[in-house]
Amino acid sequence: MNPINKAIVSVVKNLPQSIVFIFAKKYIAGETLEDGIRVVRELNSKGILATMDVLGEAVTNKEESIQAKNECLKVLDAINEFKLNSNLSVKPTQMGLNIDKEFCYHQFSEIIEHASKYNNFVRIDMEDSSTTYATFELYRKLKSKYDNVGVVIQAYLKRIINEISRNDMKDTNYRLCKGIYIEPEEIAYQDRQEVRENFIRILNYLFDNGNYVGIATHDDYLIENAYKMIKEKNISKDKFEFQMLYGVKEKLRDKINADGYKIRVYVPFGKHWYNYSIRRLQENPQVAWYITKSIFSHN
Repeated sequence: MNPINKAIVSVVKNLPQSIVFIFAKKYIAGETLEDGIRVVRELNSKGILATMDVLGEAVTNKEESIQAKNECLKVLDAINEFKLNSNLSVKPTQMGLNIDKEFCYHQFSEIIEHASKYNNFVRIDMEDSSTTYATFELYRKLKSKYDNVGVVIQAYLKRIINEISRNDMKDTNYRLCKGIYIEPEEIAYQDRQEVRENFIRILNYLFDNGNYVGIATHDDYLIENAYKMIKEKNISKDKFEFQMLYGVKEKLRDKINADGYKIRVYVPFGKHWYNYSIRRLQENPQVAWYITKSIFSHN
């Protein structure tokens, strides 16, 4: 991150949330379910798939977690009611992973069973490294009972290949991404090209072992390599899709769509938008100038 962008990021993080929301509007559908429905409808009208996410994480009590679960159930109802082409993504700590693992399992079970009634799918999101192995443990337990559940893997983690090569991780529906959380050098690659190379190694492994892969990246280099790998291995279009975040590289998103590949956009919404938005800023410091211009034009 260059010094100017770093300074702007630091300033934005200390601004009132009402000002930060100017930045956040680019990356979230809004604060309500109705906002999420509107955005997904717009995407679907272009032939683009979606995954909806009620923002929130690291809840501190079961009551808050149950409320979040109920919001997820409403999302699944809305997807069915409005005939949206969307599935659901859910963070484990939002469902109480750090409170009680068994409680979290039952929370997810209720969501996944509800999704199955609509022939829909639930993605377990991956958070920082403090929850990585507990999340995989949760996924494996749910996978043994349900077939409409998948998980996320992060290419910047050095030992992630050990996890996905386990026998009980076969036939998994993965979202493969680089990873966004700030992690120590001992467990995570810090160099951009090393992360890219590991991403490609993992994608190659997943294709060779017959997994379904959501190739989640905005990196032109990785998308070009994925295109090449898909062609060389003659991978069927029913074995993968590309995935991107809402508000990021729409032109690239539309190109992938025009190329005839499935593309799914992650559509987050909800009152707890702040932490998500700050991570987007840290991940994409190039938008710092955009934020600055937005703030001044707003003023």
